[in-house]
Amino acid sequence: MSENKKLKLAVYWASACGGCDVAITHLHEKVLDLAAAADILFWPCAMDFKYKDVEEMPDGHIDVCIFSGAIRTSEHEHFAKLLRQKSKVMAAYGACSCMGGIPGLSNVTTAVESMSRACLESPSTLNKDRTLPALSADVPEGTLTLPVIWDTVKSLRQVIDVEYFIPGCPPSPEITWAAIEAIVSGKLPAPGSVIGGNKSVCDECKLEKKNEMRVGEIKRMWQIKPDTSQCLMEQGLVCIGPATRGGCGALCTNVMMPCRGCYGPVEGVDDFGAAMLSALASVIDSNDEKRIAEVVDSVPDPIGTFYRFSLPESTLRRRKIAKEGV
Repeated sequence: MSENKKLKLAVYWASACGGCDVAITHLHEKVLDLAAAADILFWPCAMDFKYKDVEEMPDGHIDVCIFSGAIRTSEHEHFAKLLRQKSKVMAAYGACSCMGGIPGLSNVTTAVESMSRACLESPSTLNKDRTLPALSADVPEGTLTLPVIWDTVKSLRQVIDVEYFIPGCPPSPEITWAAIEAIVSGKLPAPGSVIGGNKSVCDECKLEKKNEMRVGEIKRMWQIKPDTSQCLMEQGLVCIGPATRGGCGALCTNVMMPCRGCYGPVEGVDDFGAAMLSALASVIDSNDEKRIAEVVDSVPDPIGTFYRFSLPESTLRRRKIAKEGV
């Protein structure tokens, strides 16, 4: 990029909580540096843009698109493909875009079951007529439509080609700024790279291993008052730090909360959950296979524990269903 030419930037969110957009603003005064280096052509969360603004752009007009959120609906898929067409570089930003994230946990169910739970069955829902949202409705101004919710939540790269991955739930300001600096300077790593730490969360964690990592039983946070100096895994709490990429500064474990894996797997790991399950089994304080199995089976919500952010990218991917929409 020449000194006189500003970067053309787009930011978009799909199935996400909005935390990734907030994370960009957490750059604080560095947001001014970003504004000086880049023209934001599209950021619907922050400014008034319309889809037609993107549709009218020439192909490849956007230099870099920062895309957060998983792909869950027909609208998400359509716009991911449109932004891919209009962008030279696509960056998956945050756990949902990189791995499917929390929305990806709905892959243990179906779109119909999810809608039924949300609109009919939840304890806080009052819906006496048992009305469900319709995909279209005729009004005096015309026909209004809603996107189709897919049965399967996907990560961004399961739908389009992605050059870079910026993990986290959300990415830390340090990781975000490192990515933006690389984008603005043009000093980007090789396509396919993850912009994050190179070691595990355990390498960044201040807690000490005191008993050679031997675990006798699995405990929940409410069952113990953790020793504030000792490794949480050694205290029987399931901490995903051994299998998780660092770069976050071990923010959770440094305040005595077990890592949940939002930065994704360390380099070279194909199935995040399976790697962590293997790591847990290897530190159980027993040589008896039956006892090891008992301890592993005592983990509450195995899918939510070992695949909290990565189910769509795992070998499991989703629950088997008779006929899948997409």
